[in-house]
Amino acid sequence: MPDTAAAFAPLLTERLRLRPVTPDDLAPLHRLINDWEVARMLGAVPFPYPREDLALWIARAGEDLAAGRAWHLVITGREEEHPVGVVGLTREDERTARLGYWVGRRYWGHGVATEAAGRMVQFAFGRLGIDALTAYVADDNEASARVLARHGFRFTHEAEHDFRSRGGAFPVRWFRLTRADMMKASGHGTATADAPRPIVLVAAVALIDLDGRVLLARRPEGKALAGLWEFPGGKVAEGETPEAALIRELKEELGIDVSAACLAPFAFASHAYEAFHLLMPLYLCRRWQGEPTPREGQQLAWVRPQKLADYPMPPADVPLVAQLRDFL
Repeated sequence: MPDTAAAFAPLLTERLRLRPVTPDDLAPLHRLINDWEVARMLGAVPFPYPREDLALWIARAGEDLAAGRAWHLVITGREEEHPVGVVGLTREDERTARLGYWVGRRYWGHGVATEAAGRMVQFAFGRLGIDALTAYVADDNEASARVLARHGFRFTHEAEHDFRSRGGAFPVRWFRLTRADMMKASGHGTATADAPRPIVLVAAVALIDLDGRVLLARRPEGKALAGLWEFPGGKVAEGETPEAALIRELKEELGIDVSAACLAPFAFASHAYEAFHLLMPLYLCRRWQGEPTPREGQQLAWVRPQKLADYPMPPADVPLVAQLRDFL
């Protein structure tokens, strides 16, 4: 279900709080955005910016949030409510969203836009299941271009965009950030050359319930490969067997108790990421004690075997899906 303004938990950074915009923000936001140096960088904003237009935008922002069409969040200090700007995501389609942000002139030069934009990137890939983000900046807005570059956005092309404040079309630069870019930056991009790399041993398990459904876990924000679905499990420690690692990980991650006798070896994945080579045995398990409960911020889903391919997974997990589907 989409997040509503009432239910949406603010997104936090080291210094900032990003929360839904409310009618109480009308006056302070109007003072900040009704500034030529701010408005001229925003395509949809006129100058001067009538107060009633901003009130309508605030109302639409609440509707968009409730419908899951867009997430326009007010930027404040971590411990205060006074707005300093706005950051937002607008869906372009099911897997793509556009990032936008602005900050009041008095708060420029303090890294506010960089910090807020970075948190929205994490939110997009980690919680919304977005695979690609786009953004555009006015051709003379070098500060915003640097913000995007810091978060790995790549320049794609130049175009023109209508700027209400400037009275017509103005050159802009478009940028794009994909999940693959994020994976590459974290060392999880698929290797393109057969170069030596350390081997990482990870054990995973397909928990199968009485209805024949398989449990998948979605990696939470802040972790590598955030937003992707995977079979529960984790790294095998030095001197530890894969079965012992699974028993430990399932207790820590899901709060369930599993016996080694209930873990049946099924298949394995061998995948070369850029920074390491992953070796992952996959086990099957149909018996455990307790109810699987997310204990590390992950999202859980019980999935019919024929639907497993509908859930985006890390590259190493993907080949296992067809084998598991055919077996079940």
